[in-house]
Amino acid sequence: MTRVLVTAFEPFGGETINPSQQAAQRVAQGPPIDGVELATAFLPVVFGDAIDALKAAIARHDPELVVCVGEAGGRYAVTPERVAVNVNDAPFPDNAGRAPVDEPIVAGGPVAYLSTLPVAEIVDALRRAGIPAAKSSTAENYVCNNVFYGLMHHIATDRPDLVGGFLHVPYCHEQVLNRLDPQPSMSLDMITQALRIAVETSVAALPTTRPDAATLVP
Repeated sequence: MTRVLVTAFEPFGGETINPSQQAAQRVAQGPPIDGVELATAFLPVVFGDAIDALKAAIARHDPELVVCVGEAGGRYAVTPERVAVNVNDAPFPDNAGRAPVDEPIVAGGPVAYLSTLPVAEIVDALRRAGIPAAKSSTAENYVCNNVFYGLMHHIATDRPDLVGGFLHVPYCHEQVLNRLDPQPSMSLDMITQALRIAVETSVAALPTTRPDAATLVP
């Protein structure tokens, strides 16, 4: 059994739901994934605190693979992220009212880290299942990127055996029904299926994944 930790976020930005959280709950409560011992953790949308919660979940569950998931409103597809960058730059306050501008996540840390998830393979698997998917080279500079960078820095400095990365999902349909500005969305069933496929694909790739490739720019 491969120990897998899936993290997701609480609602933020005035929303009452977060599709990453709902999908992670559904995957955890659904049919078991073959060969996987699955744990979940739900992170606050707060700079810094989210990384602390992530590290606590890693210490508690001792996973071999971590898949972090977050909401990216405005995207049409599920987007596995390639790269986390060492900067916090909030376009609006987080759930604790913090809004850092051009601040490093880790002072003196590398400029960026590459995901060690099989990004291309995940995209291919999602598209074969009929799910819109694309590789992404920006996780933006909000709390999603904060957690993504925090995860990869933790792997690089403390857990070199660990494989991990980040996956963004679009709004779910319920979030856009009453919006005055039209936004793309995806059914929660499809988002849940996408997360399950991402976990399955990542577990299948573990023997050939190279955690030592995490650092992009020293």
